[in-house]
Amino acid sequence: ALPIFRIALISIGIGAVIAMAQHPVRDHDIVSDDYFSIGVMSECNVSPDGKLIAYVEQRWDKDEDGRNVDIWVVERKSHTRRRLTFDSAADRSPQWSADSRRIYFTSARELAGEEKPPLNGKTQVWRIGADGLNLQAVTRLGDGIQDFELSDDGQSLYYTVGHKQVEDEWKDLQEKYSDLQYGHGVDTFSQLWKLDLQSWHAEKLIDNKRVIRDFAVSPDGRRIAMLTTPREELITNEGWSTVEVFDARTKTTQTLEDKLWRDDAPSPYGWLESLAWSRDGRSLAFSVSFDGYPSEVLVAEFAADVPTIHMLKRANEVTLSPDAGLQWRGDSRDLLVRGESHARTRVYCIKNVANGRQGETIEVTPGDVCVDRFDGFRDGRAVAIVMSDVTHPPDLFVVPFGRQPSEYERITKINPQVDTWKLPSIQLVQWTSPDGTPVEGILELPPDYKPGKPLPMILELHGGPTAASLLRMRFWIYGRVMMPARGYALLSPNYRGSTGYGDKFMIDLVGHKNDRDVADILAGVDTMVERGIADPDRLGVMGWSNGGYLTNCLITKTTRFKAASSGAGVFDVILQWGTEDTPGHVVNFQQGFPWSSTERMLAASPLFDADKIRTPTIIHVGEKDSRCPPGNSKTLYRALHQYLHVPTELIVYPGAGHGLTKYTHRKAKMEWDIQWFDRYLLNKAEETKTPANGDDA
Repeated sequence: ALPIFRIALISIGIGAVIAMAQHPVRDHDIVSDDYFSIGVMSECNVSPDGKLIAYVEQRWDKDEDGRNVDIWVVERKSHTRRRLTFDSAADRSPQWSADSRRIYFTSARELAGEEKPPLNGKTQVWRIGADGLNLQAVTRLGDGIQDFELSDDGQSLYYTVGHKQVEDEWKDLQEKYSDLQYGHGVDTFSQLWKLDLQSWHAEKLIDNKRVIRDFAVSPDGRRIAMLTTPREELITNEGWSTVEVFDARTKTTQTLEDKLWRDDAPSPYGWLESLAWSRDGRSLAFSVSFDGYPSEVLVAEFAADVPTIHMLKRANEVTLSPDAGLQWRGDSRDLLVRGESHARTRVYCIKNVANGRQGETIEVTPGDVCVDRFDGFRDGRAVAIVMSDVTHPPDLFVVPFGRQPSEYERITKINPQVDTWKLPSIQLVQWTSPDGTPVEGILELPPDYKPGKPLPMILELHGGPTAASLLRMRFWIYGRVMMPARGYALLSPNYRGSTGYGDKFMIDLVGHKNDRDVADILAGVDTMVERGIADPDRLGVMGWSNGGYLTNCLITKTTRFKAASSGAGVFDVILQWGTEDTPGHVVNFQQGFPWSSTERMLAASPLFDADKIRTPTIIHVGEKDSRCPPGNSKTLYRALHQYLHVPTELIVYPGAGHGLTKYTHRKAKMEWDIQWFDRYLLNKAEETKTPANGDDA
């Protein structure tokens, strides 16, 4: 029997409930250029007095071939916005002064011909008034800074800088040929400094041989927590990170016992993040994340000289989001965290975290919402969130504790043009995998879709795989919004291994890649065909990273897909282990190394079934991708083009890493994919000779 199918229609988005008074007519047909009109809100920070909220807004600039990143502020009551920065200098990380009058931030400002700081293009700390006046460089270091934090009282600025050291038995040769890259022996170690903002005296606090990945200063200034690694190697040292705590009174540093997240964890290859001190400076929260296993929150309590560490329990197996943004609620013992559940991301509050105990966990932001970032008000009564739903991309909202979605206060609308767009219908769908496991996904249908006529359908596969496709409007270069606007149905399955569906659903993929994930996805395709949504003769598949890997897997399993777009995809798992920057990913999922899990790695590698591929495939990869190195994509291209004679094209993006950040690169990928799928699914060979958006060639 075919899998059981049902569709859960999603209620009207929160944006519609609390939208501005006017409701523009949705009469605009979305085209690819509309993607570059969207501003992205990526950070938010509430002023200590709660009257203002700073945020970071990114906008595409065709002439700059990238995004401008600027600091804005908005008044909570009046919703009046003010842009503070205007230079192409990657202005980020806003932090408020204690009196709520100034904002400190990082910026890489540059003046043509200037070689001295602060206008030599190196990252420095700057500050500016909330009124947009009195811009001033706070640090003026030749090579810039790595990271910074303002003290709670606003009197001091802490920052890290890097200094290169060569310490190896081959030191003479490494220094002689310093323009070469070396696997090890050449490190950029970190120094931690404290700058007094009254006397402008700078004091070096830490200069031991370590790399400081992140740090957090306790509100009383006594302790500084650091996430450190012993070295900086060409192959990233995943799983080597530790938590160190510097005591400003004794000038000593202690390393926290790591047994809970190393020896006792399902994998030793976790990475640490999200340092957060409680207001009284006695508790430090942080998280550990893994490939293939649930992330966890830990709390170290400093009631005595030797801290006690315990792991918190996750209510209902809610999955911690990447960069969970841990934060203590005001002066309380309640811990705020961002988590995922069934394609939604929300802010949760773990109450009464103290003395190795915890209370209940409550939802702070209920509803069909996807929260990207949050920051709590100093009085603990509300949170500011960067949130999207099915009707709008991320915007700033304020959510008082205990409020329902209809009571959320919308503070900004940075993309008013979206209100006129003919948006796709975005729905949550469910089906059952062959082994009986329930699976969900996001289905997007054209705005004018009428049931009864099957559509050409594209599978859009998320990366990770420890991630998920979310229930929200997300216009991006991997198919969502754009393909439904062009008449396609688009299905984004949350296959086994995805986040937000409980621990077992995630862990079930360990040892079963190119197996259970593929079965889940193909069952979803069968369901869409059975329902009459998908035309079985016009099916396509696309994905990036793990989505590219799964694309490669699927086209070796079946010839039913008539077109494919493989982005930064793994083709040979053994090659991936040997060349990627996070080898623990492969070790976790394949449960061993190439010499100990050989058969499992071969079974997980689509390379060894490449002779079965018949699907026309376009291949995208960044030239300098260290996460899914381009050797995988080149191997796939060689197999298809030179030996199997399957229609294919390889596109290598010069200088690009794992993600495409340039305007021209993203535009090229979108247009190539549009024309590729139009040609092989819609037979539009003649039409695809000109760009799909109508621009001149």
